[in-house]
Amino acid sequence: MDHHAAPPAGPPPQAAPPALPASVLLGTAGALLALTAVTVASSRLDLGSFNVVLALAIAGLKASLVAMFFMHLKYENRFQAVVFVSALFFVALFIGFVVFDTMQYQPEVRAATEAAAPAR
Repeated sequence: MDHHAAPPAGPPPQAAPPALPASVLLGTAGALLALTAVTVASSRLDLGSFNVVLALAIAGLKASLVAMFFMHLKYENRFQAVVFVSALFFVALFIGFVVFDTMQYQPEVRAATEAAAPAR
């Protein structure tokens, strides 16, 4: 009679994410704070419609820092990175559809608003 215990059923245990050194975490936090200061400073500049582009570029850079270091995507296998980038692509695609749709009917909304405004 064999009295060996059977291996437990279920998925194998996963390894813990790598412990990042404090210097990496503090450097990332410092970069995020610096980019926040750049965002605030750039909001005080009058760059016309480029203000939005600059703010979104800085926000995207900050989001990528958070994803790479705090979410450990830099140290994971490439599949998680592909899933994350695919999700970002679809978010951008859906936002593009909304902006395109809004641009289509915006002139009609302006015309209706101006027609409904009382004459002075």
